[in-house]
Amino acid sequence: MNRSTLDKLVSSTGLIVAIVLLAGSSALFYAHHFVHTQVYNQLSAEKIMFPPRDSAGLTALPAADRTAMEKYAGQQLTTGAQAETFADHFIAVHLQKVGDGKTYSELSAASIANPTDTKLMAQVNTVFKGETLRGLLLNAYAFDTMAMVANCAAWGALVAGAVLLVLAVLGFMHAGMVAKPKAPRKR
Repeated sequence: MNRSTLDKLVSSTGLIVAIVLLAGSSALFYAHHFVHTQVYNQLSAEKIMFPPRDSAGLTALPAADRTAMEKYAGQQLTTGAQAETFADHFIAVHLQKVGDGKTYSELSAASIANPTDTKLMAQVNTVFKGETLRGLLLNAYAFDTMAMVANCAAWGALVAGAVLLVLAVLGFMHAGMVAKPKAPRKR
């Protein structure tokens, strides 16, 4: 196999990989946009607001949770990062107080064992709703994180595809230069 044929073969492979990477890049950009927009629209529709900076809802929190929440004080919850903060530093803290540190399953088991305890039933109901909301918010955070990963992968695929495209073109140009045999020298 001569050098020109090898260059054409390698360049053709590079061109095919470049096309696949560029197509994958556009699909990943679409995925990022779609998921991120869905998370934003769904969270915005809920109209969840972070408590204002000096409100009792924030000042009653432990210092680490208050610090995390103050970053978004007074804002509407619309992003995955905000959803994680609200779920882990607001809802989770309040649920610990409602159930005296017990989980939903622990409270539920206690309520089943003592069906006449209305206070315990109310705690079970509140913790169930709170954990459900917390889980939904953490799912929004997870999906928004996947959207960000798709965005990073899209940029990586775009750059890699562009570099391979340039290298493939250069390879074809080189194959054209090598293909022209030089005339033998006369002695």
